[in-house]
Amino acid sequence: MMRNVAVLGSTGSIGRSALDVIRRLPRRFRVSTLAAGANLKLLAEQIREFRPALVSVVRREDAGVLAGLVGRTKTLVAFGPEGAEDAAAFNGNDIVVSAITGTSGLRPTLAAVKAGKTVALANKESMVAAGPLLLREARRWKSTVIPVDSEHSGIFQCLAGEDLSAVRTAILTASGGPFLRVPLRAMARKSVAEALAHPRWKMGKKVSVDSATLMNKGLELIEARYLFGLPPAKLKILIHPQSVVHALVEMRDGSVLAQLSPTDMRIPIQVALTYPERLESPLPPLDLASLRRLEFHPVDPRRFPMIELAAWALAEERSAPIALNAANEAAVDAFLGGRISFSDIHRTVASVLERYRPLDLGGLDDILAEDLRVRSLTRNLIAKRT
Repeated sequence: MMRNVAVLGSTGSIGRSALDVIRRLPRRFRVSTLAAGANLKLLAEQIREFRPALVSVVRREDAGVLAGLVGRTKTLVAFGPEGAEDAAAFNGNDIVVSAITGTSGLRPTLAAVKAGKTVALANKESMVAAGPLLLREARRWKSTVIPVDSEHSGIFQCLAGEDLSAVRTAILTASGGPFLRVPLRAMARKSVAEALAHPRWKMGKKVSVDSATLMNKGLELIEARYLFGLPPAKLKILIHPQSVVHALVEMRDGSVLAQLSPTDMRIPIQVALTYPERLESPLPPLDLASLRRLEFHPVDPRRFPMIELAAWALAEERSAPIALNAANEAAVDAFLGGRISFSDIHRTVASVLERYRPLDLGGLDDILAEDLRVRSLTRNLIAKRT
């Protein structure tokens, strides 16, 4: 059956991979709407190829520029946060790939959920900041949320048909990023270019820096807490440099289930788009005979101190995950802008959380207001230090 897919964040790495999956399965999927950021040239190419009914860009002036790039077309062009929400909740959508980076993706993700769509979730910040709200609304509007992150997709696949009460531990794996074996004393001097040079995955800048600090795994722990309803005591991270085993689930009888696949995001994206079916993949299969070894190591908190901050937020819940994510996004932005060093990312976030008192928040407006407040505090702290 042909299904219509919206891709939010279509010009990013996940969005481009999602469109490639759709391109390779033309009898199963068509693109209904797109939402993108500032890469208007690439978005114009996507419009010409996929002919969506609606696209959204960030700024009003970009809408005019885009119209000039694509010429006469039946595609409607919207802009701003409302445009992204319109692209997500578009009546013709069956599946919404939520891949806008950061909390900017929260409103359109929630719009898709309230419209009763199947959401292929690649925007972990939405679940971190508003997991209980998103899941409550998903139940209300009969929306299905399927994870796209490779690790959460792995857990999702391992848990298929399993009784959650029989789970002893769900384990997310982490490659360790570009600084896994760098001497600790050299970490503080690492440049933006070095932080972005991930050894296994091709990702956007923010996610790449989070991988270098391992904050991405901290956020994924919180996301897994909400996605799968598992208590913090049953969630764990292991360093796995080969990035072949994406997740493991240890059952109470001693069995350990594992999900393995090549390091290509098109695989978990296709899993989310075709669930519960399994369709043929055009990608080369995993060559098990060529694997010389699979290593697993505990996380060293001296090398990756951000994990302890995430563990605090996971235990505190309430608004603590919002504060963690907001402070981290502001600190990473400052690092990418050359205003702080790599090691200052942790120092900044830790300083913000030391004085933070978690709150009980209500709806979306409260969540976004608290997110903005913590970002402002973090930016002010960075400005004073620099």
